[in-house]
Amino acid sequence: MGDDFDRIVAVLQETINEDTREAWGEEAFQRWIDPPNRGALANADGAAELRGPCGDSMAIFLKFDGERVGAASFETDGCGPSVVCGSIAAEMAVGKTAEEILDITGEEVLARAGQIPEDHHHCAFLAVTSLHEAVNRHMRPDSKEG
Repeated sequence: MGDDFDRIVAVLQETINEDTREAWGEEAFQRWIDPPNRGALANADGAAELRGPCGDSMAIFLKFDGERVGAASFETDGCGPSVVCGSIAAEMAVGKTAEEILDITGEEVLARAGQIPEDHHHCAFLAVTSLHEAVNRHMRPDSKEG
């Protein structure tokens, strides 16, 4: 029974992978499988965790090197598109000033993500809102809680 079960699971996983690759595109699929910038940054200069209307949470962590972000990361308990969008938002922050980060939009994250299904576009906006809040908390030291 064990071998049959393992074979069934492997076939199901491959089907999920093929369907996801087709629906999202190769770049978003690879980001979902092995997301760059995933994980909390120790001693972040700015961090924020927000919950979206779908129930997913997104945390963004920023470490500044002078006026520019030297490192950024994310964590999410959300779906695949949340992982993809969090990874992209963190990546887009690196090398930017706080003011430049505040100009990043959900539409820009979606454009970089590729083919995220429309019913998951809110994931990009959650990632960007979390990113902006992390910047705000860096810029206003009195708002670092949470």
